Amino acid sequence: MTLQPAGHILGSATALVAVGGARALFSGDLGRSGHPLLRPPVDPPAADVVVVESTYGDRRHAPRDPGLLADAIRRTVDRGGSVLIPAFAVDRTELVILELTRLMRSGQIPKVPVFVDSPMALAALAVYRRAVRQGSVQLRDEVRGSHELLEDTGLHAIHDATASQRLNRPSAPCIVISASGMATGGRVVHHLAQQLPDRRNCVVLTGYQAAGTRGRQLQEGARQVKMHGKYVPVRAEIVDDQDFSVHADADETLRWLGRSPTPPENVYVVHGEQHAAARLAERIGTELGWCAVVPRYGERVRLGETVVDEA
Repeated sequence: MTLQPAGHILGSATALVAVGGARALFSGDLGRSGHPLLRPPVDPPAADVVVVESTYGDRRHAPRDPGLLADAIRRTVDRGGSVLIPAFAVDRTELVILELTRLMRSGQIPKVPVFVDSPMALAALAVYRRAVRQGSVQLRDEVRGSHELLEDTGLHAIHDATASQRLNRPSAPCIVISASGMATGGRVVHHLAQQLPDRRNCVVLTGYQAAGTRGRQLQEGARQVKMHGKYVPVRAEIVDDQDFSVHADADETLRWLGRSPTPPENVYVVHGEQHAAARLAERIGTELGWCAVVPRYGERVRLGETVVDEA
């Protein structure tokens, strides 16, 4: 097995697996060329079969809206509310911190307390800080060795449950970053239960929200969501900020595939909602001229002379 950087989060990798004389390439989660910290995904090596993700297989990322987050924070603070940011513990929290630091230093948002309320996110933040200080080869040249990056001493790290509970109803305007990113579990659910009914508050969604998650319900305009066995009214402002997404979109995925030195025999499109996977498979067939399918759950296919499980 050969691993190469995928540019999605620190440590993410594509995997080329040689089995019985055949080669299968697994994309894993593919990153974007414009990640603020990481280098773009390494070009794919030659493979007989490619298994590729399709999270954004049916869409393109919208152009960046640099004022969206700043405007939302200013509005919320002006009306005396707090900003709650559900964020994935690994990578997303770091990118949110980077942007908040930039906005505060440039005077675009007021300097209110910023709390990171997720033990896992704090542990991941320590890993990212170490990678920056040590100059990890996965990082962009302009980032490596930047000792001030992610080292903002104004952050308040929340480790214990008692301190987390106090953030359910902040006594003054602040920004709370907490996991999970789709509001499926973790401390952020407790914060949402208390803060969603208050019109002064704001919830900023910072990435992909899978079908069936609370994050997706809020993204689609739900007026109430169920948490801890009860329905909670949604009166807080909901802002959907897609600028933080670090998944390759359909165009970026096709360009990555197209840089393969030789066409694969088959491409299996996985890890996406059904319509997204189907659309990406269609584009691979039309634009690259390759055989691309969306496998059924549990389907088995032959790789060279070896039978492998596809799902």
